[in-house]
Amino acid sequence: MRAICFTGVLLLGGAVLVTSCAGVEPEEAATVSHQGLAAYQEPDSEVYVVEGDLAFDGASALRAYLERSDTPGLVVGCPEGVIVKWTPSEARDLRYCVSTAFGSRHAAVVSAMNQAAASWEAVANVDFIHASSFDGACSASQTGVIFDVRPVNGASYYARAFFPNAARSARNLLIDSTAFGSIAPYTLAGLLRHELGHVLGFLHEPSATCPAPSNTCPLTDPDPASVMHYPGCGRTVGDLVLSRLDAQAAGFLYP
Repeated sequence: MRAICFTGVLLLGGAVLVTSCAGVEPEEAATVSHQGLAAYQEPDSEVYVVEGDLAFDGASALRAYLERSDTPGLVVGCPEGVIVKWTPSEARDLRYCVSTAFGSRHAAVVSAMNQAAASWEAVANVDFIHASSFDGACSASQTGVIFDVRPVNGASYYARAFFPNAARSARNLLIDSTAFGSIAPYTLAGLLRHELGHVLGFLHEPSATCPAPSNTCPLTDPDPASVMHYPGCGRTVGDLVLSRLDAQAAGFLYP
């Protein structure tokens, strides 16, 4: 969840105008900006990442998010009053693979995913299942899982995930190599707790610097201890762990 590279690219009249963003390795990338926010476009992809780790599949989804409101507290997307979430049966069968491309870090990622998943499973009726038989062929096109966990290098974030309404090709939990460096006070398990919150449908905890988007529904009062607080939006506490209000919201969303 590092700061990202911005260029002077604008979202104008519903049309996305994109230019390259120098200095992003290993491939050139691009950004779009609107109302003071900017989004990183992943190389060779229609996925845009805003606020460090929120991934949106296509420019239209990004435009919808960037329209802001004054909604307080932990929020979920609810366009036209319909909450973006998994069905009860889907929520109890969230299968994923962890790519063997992590190499010597594979076991650490598997362990951190287990820890992060257990935190959400303890407070909500959800079940994240590591389908290890697919680890050797863990890609965005792997149909045997709901999502894939894969390594990237030179991204604008430590990690990024997706929301329940994403197409399979965009249902990726990507972890940049920098997430394995010195990231205190955060841990890899903490980062993945935050990302799995997005997988379940939670947006970032709104703050004065990062107001809530439109088409969202609040589930809690403002909560500075929320696991869904993004560090770039004023988070000042330690590692990313579920708060009491996070647990209540998760239990409400997935009873």
